[in-house]
Amino acid sequence: MHSCPEFNLKRMKVNSEGVSSSRVYLPVGQNYPCLLDFFIAHFPHIDPAEWRARFSEGLVMTADGEPVQANHAYISDTHLLYFRRLAQEPEIPFEEQILFQDEHILVADKPHFLPVTPSGLYLHQTLLNRLKKKTGIQTLSPIHRIDRDTAGLVIFSVNPQERGQYQNLFRDRVVKKVYEAIAPHSEVLIRKLPMTYQSRIEESEHFLQMQEVQGESNTDTLIELLAVSQPWAKYRLTPGSGKKHQLRCHLNALGIPIRHDQIYPILTPYQEFHLDFSKPLQLLAKEISFRDPLTGEDKMFQSQREILEF
Repeated sequence: MHSCPEFNLKRMKVNSEGVSSSRVYLPVGQNYPCLLDFFIAHFPHIDPAEWRARFSEGLVMTADGEPVQANHAYISDTHLLYFRRLAQEPEIPFEEQILFQDEHILVADKPHFLPVTPSGLYLHQTLLNRLKKKTGIQTLSPIHRIDRDTAGLVIFSVNPQERGQYQNLFRDRVVKKVYEAIAPHSEVLIRKLPMTYQSRIEESEHFLQMQEVQGESNTDTLIELLAVSQPWAKYRLTPGSGKKHQLRCHLNALGIPIRHDQIYPILTPYQEFHLDFSKPLQLLAKEISFRDPLTGEDKMFQSQREILEF
C-alpha cells in the first residue's frame, strides 16, 4: 500500500468510546464519480447502505479529522480516515487485567473468548480497544497475538517507533512462552513424556484449521506432564516455533485434543451471539520471558489465571 509521508500515527483519530480510526489510501490513476463510489468498490463486502450511514454520521473524514460527505469528489493520492460501526456486537462478560506497564510495554492477562484485535463482529469487545479505553493510550499495539479462545498473556507496545524492536524478539525466537492445557489422559503418551513433538504444519482447505503434512518439520513443542486427574491431564507446553494453532494441532495429532476445542478435531461453527461461556478452551498462555531490547533487563511475566476445569 502507498505510504504518504505526511501521515503518521499522531494523526489517528479516536471516537468517544476509545476506538481508533482506520485509514484508507485513494490511489492515483483511479477515477470515481464521488467518495461513496470509491468506498463501495474498495470494500465490496460492506453493504453500500452502511457506507451511506457512516458518511451521514460523520464517520468518514480527512486525515485532519474533518468529516467528508458521500458526494464529495474523489481526490487521488490522499488518505481518508473512517470508523467501523457495528449495529450489534457479542458481549464478552469477562475482564482483562493489566499485569505490568511502563513507558515501553504493557502486559495484559486476557480472558477466554475475547479477541485481541478488532475483526468480524468484534470491535469494542476486543482486548486492544478495552485497553485503549482503560489506559487512554491510543498508540497501543500488540507485539504478538493469541487466539481469542485462549486465555493468558499478551504484550503490547506503547510507542509505535519501538514496536519493531520487540517484534524482532519473536522473529528471532528469543522469547520463551509457556502454556498450560487440559487434555485427555493417555497412558501411552505419558510414558514418553517429557518429549519434543515435531511436525510440518500448513494451512488446510478451511482457513480456520491447520493440518499436518508430510515434509520437513517446521514446528516443535516440548510437552511435559504437570498433573493427572483421570480422564484428564494437565500438560505444560513450550513451543519452539510459533505457527498458527500449533499447540492445538500438535495435541490433536497425538490423539489428545485440548478440552472444549471447537476447531480440532472437528470444526464446529461458532454461534457468535450464543457463546457457551461454560466451556472455555482449556488452553492458557501462562508464562512469557525475554530480555528487554531497550532496557537490557530480563523480564518474566506469569498469568494470574488458572485453567478452570481441573
